[in-house]
Amino acid sequence: MRFNKSNQSYWKFFTKINFGTLKSIFFVSSLLYFSIYFFYNIDQISFDINLEKNGINLSSSFLFCVLSIYLNAYAWKYIVKWFGKECRSNSLVSFYVLTNILKYVPGGIWHFVERFNFIKKLSNPQIALYSTLIEPYFMLSGSFLLASLGVIFSPLYFFLILPLVFLNRRLIYFVLKSLESLKRNAFEVLRLSNSKGQFEKRINIISFFPTAAFLLEIGFVLSKFIGFYICLNTFYTNNTLNIIFLLVIFSLSWSLGLIVPAAPGGVGVFEACILFFVGRNIPQNIIFVSVIYFRVISTSADLLLSFPFLIRKLLKRI
Repeated sequence: MRFNKSNQSYWKFFTKINFGTLKSIFFVSSLLYFSIYFFYNIDQISFDINLEKNGINLSSSFLFCVLSIYLNAYAWKYIVKWFGKECRSNSLVSFYVLTNILKYVPGGIWHFVERFNFIKKLSNPQIALYSTLIEPYFMLSGSFLLASLGVIFSPLYFFLILPLVFLNRRLIYFVLKSLESLKRNAFEVLRLSNSKGQFEKRINIISFFPTAAFLLEIGFVLSKFIGFYICLNTFYTNNTLNIIFLLVIFSLSWSLGLIVPAAPGGVGVFEACILFFVGRNIPQNIIFVSVIYFRVISTSADLLLSFPFLIRKLLKRI
């Protein structure tokens, strides 16, 4: 009995923690760290680049960022299929690509809202909600799995495979309930009620594990990483870079940017984490310039592919 009471007291303490506030503090701290570093080292930082010499590298980075967006979009299509909705056309892929830029809008939920409304017209609110809500978890699981390669540096990285364990038909409802608490703003905007009965009634998961969607999400993270790696090699010609080490810190940094909802598109958090994790392994001015160029390139890819959607939204308001 004492053991149960002790567990209950720990659980009550855990539920009282305001994770939203902690995430906001982490976001502000990341921006502060990034800004302080910039102003402290401003005399060592130069964004000058020889486009004639490095234009091919930057273009290649851009193409890999574009590829990552499409891999992510196809992953979402297969997530919807995994929940029991077969979509024979590529309308899901096109709409995902078009609305990707909305992740940079403050609030971090408007791309969810647009995609939810789109899927709801094709199926039912439950498939629309859960397939949209769980997609970031797929990305996180794939990114953490790549980061778990860091087990060669420390056994602690092994625990990063835990999100993958819950990505199956038997435990998926637990994951969705957890995501509901993390994305409460999305539920409030969509004004949807949620119950386990509705979930079991309206969703028919077709297999135990979503293999196709998960592999595509891994491809998405890898494509992002290759785009970043090309940027880094543009400014750092030293061939001693440990690609596994870079993949691990990239995956961790990108995951933290995804988790913090106050960071639209992970802006600030991703860059600060890269700087922090790299430490002195790479000259800080080099890694700083590389992450800035990568951010500009990846955002430009989102903006270019989403341009028709933005124009259509603008014309509706005129």
